[in-house]
Amino acid sequence: MNTFALDQRLEADTFPIADLPLCRALLMNDARYPWVILVPRLDNVSEVFELSDVDQAQLWREATQLGSVMKTLFDGDKLNIATLGNVVQQLHIHVVVRKHADATWPAPVWGNGSAEPYALDQLASLRDQLIAHIDRLAVD
Repeated sequence: MNTFALDQRLEADTFPIADLPLCRALLMNDARYPWVILVPRLDNVSEVFELSDVDQAQLWREATQLGSVMKTLFDGDKLNIATLGNVVQQLHIHVVVRKHADATWPAPVWGNGSAEPYALDQLASLRDQLIAHIDRLAVD
């Protein structure tokens, strides 16, 4: 039996949105970018190659479908999908919508500036938008 536990740093830096077939979708608490983190709900996994072939395909499917929805929803110029894991070892994928006018374009979002937390009303609105679209992905 799998007892999924979210890394403490991810828990502190994000807000839960929804569970997809494989991953938990989390909204990064940084209003500078539309930024969702996908975390496979499996314990003791730090690298993509540690997933089964089926789970690897599902992870990529969830990241690309979510990314496509987010890029359209937030009128993005570019979509960044990345796994790093240098600070948080638990396997997670960043899905970030980028705009030419955003805070750090064209540099990466990591290590540039400081996160700007969401205001509560802004957070509620964004989560509602994402939940409406993510719920459709979960049943596709």
